[in-house]
Amino acid sequence: MTEKILILDYGSQYTQLIARAVREANVYCEIIPYYKPFDIEPGLKGIILSGSPFSVNEDKAPDTDVQALVEKVPVLGICYGAQLTAKRFGGLVAKSDKREYGRATLQRRMDDPIFRDIAEQSQVWMSHSDTIKQLPEGFELLADTESIPVAAFRKAGNSSFPLYGVQFHPEVYHSKEGKKLLYNFLVHTCGCSQDWTPAHFITDTVKLLRQQIGDRKVIMALSGGVDSTVAATLIHKAIGDRLYGIFVDNGVLRKDEFESVLKMYGQLGLNVKGIDAREHFYTKLAGKTDPEEKRKIIGAGFIDVFQEEAKKIEGIGLLGQGTIYPDVIESVSVHGPSVTIKSHHNVGGLPEHLHLELVEPLRSLFKDEVRKVGRELGIPADMIDRHPFPGPGLAIRILGDITEEKVQLLQQADHLYIKALKDNNLYATVWQAGAILLPVKSVGVMGDERTYEYTVALRAVTSVDGMTADWAHLPYEFLAFVSNEIINNVRGINRVVYDISSKPPATIEWE
Repeated sequence: MTEKILILDYGSQYTQLIARAVREANVYCEIIPYYKPFDIEPGLKGIILSGSPFSVNEDKAPDTDVQALVEKVPVLGICYGAQLTAKRFGGLVAKSDKREYGRATLQRRMDDPIFRDIAEQSQVWMSHSDTIKQLPEGFELLADTESIPVAAFRKAGNSSFPLYGVQFHPEVYHSKEGKKLLYNFLVHTCGCSQDWTPAHFITDTVKLLRQQIGDRKVIMALSGGVDSTVAATLIHKAIGDRLYGIFVDNGVLRKDEFESVLKMYGQLGLNVKGIDAREHFYTKLAGKTDPEEKRKIIGAGFIDVFQEEAKKIEGIGLLGQGTIYPDVIESVSVHGPSVTIKSHHNVGGLPEHLHLELVEPLRSLFKDEVRKVGRELGIPADMIDRHPFPGPGLAIRILGDITEEKVQLLQQADHLYIKALKDNNLYATVWQAGAILLPVKSVGVMGDERTYEYTVALRAVTSVDGMTADWAHLPYEFLAFVSNEIINNVRGINRVVYDISSKPPATIEWE
């Protein structure tokens, strides 16, 4: 029986960070919308109530029967969760007299196991407009700050399970000892045994996969990326060559990627067929310049090619996918559907077209956890530590129309850039990097000759999860070296620029 912490999501931008912090303590957790019914299962060790952009005093504010929860398991309310707890038990929550956003110093007023190994004064991160003005009867103040009278509290007495509330965000980086507080809640309050490890996950997942799949066959689209490779390796570990992998060369992969990825799959013992469909995609993409249209053409083209190959295999009953936990969470939004900035990088639509039952062994994992599982499975570091690469590939890194000549130009420039990052030990310091071919030509001089050639933009960002990103501050000497390498070695490019835009307001990819 797997131990579990449940996180009720009230719409906070930080909810995933709570889950990541819990997982880092080797404790399994799940995020569900606050309104979704759930059972108190034997393995449930505790519940965390997240923050929220709402006020607890709004007419339609998210609500939960905290009194009923704490009769069953320990509960920790964070920010909105703390204010909801206070209000539910009869405390006073009102607009704060002073704006509370940013760093603050937590001052302990009472000893408690939740503060084990945490300093008397500790930096925390505040982000709220309401505040708890008065604690309910039977509650005790644990800590305050210069700005707010109630920063942390607990319910006194032993009539129910432990109940805590904190008005700061322990899950964010700026709360210096916040993860210690969460650890104390998980281990010392909830009694979690911290046995959720990559090895544990692999053993349990392979067992579940064998039960789900039985003696059936699984087909899977592979991209060479981390998620699909780890998912395929787990499925292969469960059923061997009854997993049929399809790897399609859509003509917009990186330089030599088709051959190198197929070779790596062979070394892993995976049953994978490579399909050279470059001409199919080049024909469909000819003359197309709109980014969304390019994405849709590649998505539809991939489905066509994949379906053709699937027809050649008899008895396929299941479709393997590398879906990871952020995809699952984002599909069940507290606020409802969000505005489409751009269609998803990964190719979608296969389940609807093939009418197959899904096998998704990674749907409970975050990206960094997928990498840990991959390492435990013995997948080579070059594959596990690869940067994210969009499903439409270089098609959305070539602004304007796609031609085979442009693809080859960008492949060469991108290859030199990525190789230089690796050679200079910079590759692991950035979340994602790549070159973008701009639809701009400019005048240059090489020797005594005038040139009129393309411009390439280099992109490198730092990030934790890709949701936000800052441009990477690569050394000037390195950028000068890469610029010279590209201009001197790629005929057709005579100018290199560096993108210093962060996300938001920009996106990581240009299209």
